[in-house]
Amino acid sequence: MVQKKGKKGGKKVAAAPLAVKKLVPQKVVNPLFEKRPRNFSIGQDIQPKRDLSRFVRWPKYIRLQRQKAVLQTRLKIPPPINQFSSTLDKQTATQLFKLLDKYRPESKEAKKERLKARAAEKAAGKADAPTKRAPVVRHGVNTVTTLIEKKKAQLVVIANDVDPIELVVFLPALCRKMGVPYCIVKNKARLGRVARRKTTTCLAITQVESSDRSSLNKLVDVVKTNYNERSEEIRKHWGGGSLGSKSAARVAKLEKLKAIELAKKV
Repeated sequence: MVQKKGKKGGKKVAAAPLAVKKLVPQKVVNPLFEKRPRNFSIGQDIQPKRDLSRFVRWPKYIRLQRQKAVLQTRLKIPPPINQFSSTLDKQTATQLFKLLDKYRPESKEAKKERLKARAAEKAAGKADAPTKRAPVVRHGVNTVTTLIEKKKAQLVVIANDVDPIELVVFLPALCRKMGVPYCIVKNKARLGRVARRKTTTCLAITQVESSDRSSLNKLVDVVKTNYNERSEEIRKHWGGGSLGSKSAARVAKLEKLKAIELAKKV
């Protein structure tokens, strides 16, 4: 007997619906403007301006500045040097320099005029009376150190960017020992402008007019709170020690591997 072919089981799969093509709006090209692509090969179009600062051979002093800045973040900085990174806040510094500007030393021109007037009075037959010395800020490491030791300084201002730092590194400790208020401010050139010089390491206020006494007392209170009374905290606070991006990534990778190994053991 011949067997009849049986029908194949299973349902027929429905045909996929026709894919609806999205109509892309054609870009209208103006025939008046011809497309001229640039060719940047040798001897052709001028190359575009690129930022090549990475490849510049910078002068040695700039390289030293940058290397020093990187080293100061990488190396561990001991507290006596690290204390110079915590400077006076902007608002207090503005008030301080406003006060200091009133007691700038006499300029050469003013001194010349004063001596001329004194000579003219002497020539006229008047008695030669020496002029009274006006209260001015005192500057220079030796002068300021002597004033601190004699406890004549009412407020000492130290620059944070003195190079070498050893010139002023002992001043904060000396001020704390003698009980003289001190503060650290940014920029030795800014201090120098007060003293009519290019730069100055430190300044000291010895006496002020009675009208400025209240503003000086306020500054002294702020300075004592931020510097003199924080001696223990400053003594323990180290600086620097931060890793670069590559070193930090390497350490993070090792930590991740260690964490995976510990998870496997558990």
